[in-house]
Amino acid sequence: MSHLRVSEAAELLGVSADTVRRWLDSGRLLQATGTQGPRCVDGASLAAFMVSEAPDAPALRQSARNRFPGIVIRVERDGVMALVEIQAGPHRVTSLMSRESADELGLAPGVLVAAIIKSTNVVVELEDRN
Repeated sequence: MSHLRVSEAAELLGVSADTVRRWLDSGRLLQATGTQGPRCVDGASLAAFMVSEAPDAPALRQSARNRFPGIVIRVERDGVMALVEIQAGPHRVTSLMSRESADELGLAPGVLVAAIIKSTNVVVELEDRN
């Protein structure tokens, strides 16, 4: 299960860390259980929240060579391929990749990633948390 620091969740949601803390206190977001130290947000809960609260996508004003940080909201695996769905701000990005690649990246709902879009190809990489 993926856990995100409050500041990471706030960045993905485009709100302040205080807002995320209030949402944790009110139960609007689920706090990760079994973590030591600072409060963390449950990654799967954040993914579901982002899907339900995503604003309508504005017209894309960025070039085709872009990197969209986001969170995995769904992974469907079959024998050879995996369909990975990412919520990146107001954008939902779907990538079809080999099951082996998805497994090697440990992709599951709540994992921080970046969708890298170039031409008609989308590459998914783990988000650097440092």
